Amino acid sequence: QVQLVESGGGLVQPGGSLRLSCAASGSGFRLDAMRWYRQAPGKQRELVAVINRGGSTSYADSVKGRFTISRDNAKNTVYLQMNSLKPEDTAVYYCNAETVVGGTRGDDYWGQGTQVTVSS
Repeated sequence: QVQLVESGGGLVQPGGSLRLSCAASGSGFRLDAMRWYRQAPGKQRELVAVINRGGSTSYADSVKGRFTISRDNAKNTVYLQMNSLKPEDTAVYYCNAETVVGGTRGDDYWGQGTQVTVSS
């Protein structure tokens, strides 16, 4: 069983920055691609950023140039650096992890979510 624990959310003014972290715990697995999603009130969950195990990344158009996803494989942790935040970035942010167990694709796991609110 893998647990993902997110941290780093909060209230920030427009133009500010936050750094989200998502740490995976458990045993017998290796993390593959990791993703950050977000869900604003009344909206569908949307993909924000993806990073594969080798470090290749991709981003939603709405966050390109402002957000950076990174990972530390030794710590089983993924990060999301969010700069130049806008009110429309307000949402609950979730991390998602693909796992590999014994060389075979395992289950995907989700974190509990962390609230990001951008407001003056």
